[in-house]
Amino acid sequence: MRLFVGLGNPGRQYEGTRHNMGYMAVDKFMELVHADFDRSGFKGVYGIVKNPALAEPIIVLKPETFMNLSGESVVECASFYKIDVEDIVVVYDDMAIAEGQIRLRLDGSSGGHKGIQNIIDKLGTEKIKRIRIGIGEPQFDSIDFVLGKPSAESMPLIEEATDNAAKALLDIERRGFQFAMTRYNSIKKKEEK
Repeated sequence: MRLFVGLGNPGRQYEGTRHNMGYMAVDKFMELVHADFDRSGFKGVYGIVKNPALAEPIIVLKPETFMNLSGESVVECASFYKIDVEDIVVVYDDMAIAEGQIRLRLDGSSGGHKGIQNIIDKLGTEKIKRIRIGIGEPQFDSIDFVLGKPSAESMPLIEEATDNAAKALLDIERRGFQFAMTRYNSIKKKEEK
C-alpha cells in the first residue's frame, strides 16, 4: 500500500494559494482515478483509491494540521495502515523551482520548507520521496508570497504544474518512481532544446 500526501493549509482563505499546490495536485490525481476524499481522520481528510488499473490500494491524504505540523497527520496515517517510509510520496510547493516546473526527488533536505521539514522530523529520515511544484522566487516577503494567490499570468503555469504532478503520481503507481522521475524531470530540458 502507498501513501500519497498533498501539503497545504485548510480553510477557504487558503484555497488557490501558492502554499496549497500539494492540495491542488492530489485533488487532480483523485479526479484522474475517479475517487474522492470521503473520509476524515489522522488530522486530515483522505480517500482510499481502489482502481483496477492500479497495482495496489493507495491512501491519498491532505493533512489539515496547517503546513508546519503536516508530519503529525502523515505519521498517524502511515502508522495506522502500516505503510513504510519508502511507500510515501509527498507533494508540495517549492520556491527554488521555476513556476510551472515540477521536480521529483528520492530524498534530501527540506530546503527550508516547513511542511516537509516537519514530516522529515516526525519520520526521522530525509529519505522521503517527493514531488516539488515550482512557484518561483518571491518578489516580496516570502510568507505573503506563499500565502498569496498566483497572478492571472501565472495561472496557466500553475495549472500545468499541478496537472503534471497528478500525472506523475499516476505514473509512480503504474510504472514506479524512477520512471516518473525520468519522465517529468526531463520536461524542462526538452523545452530548452
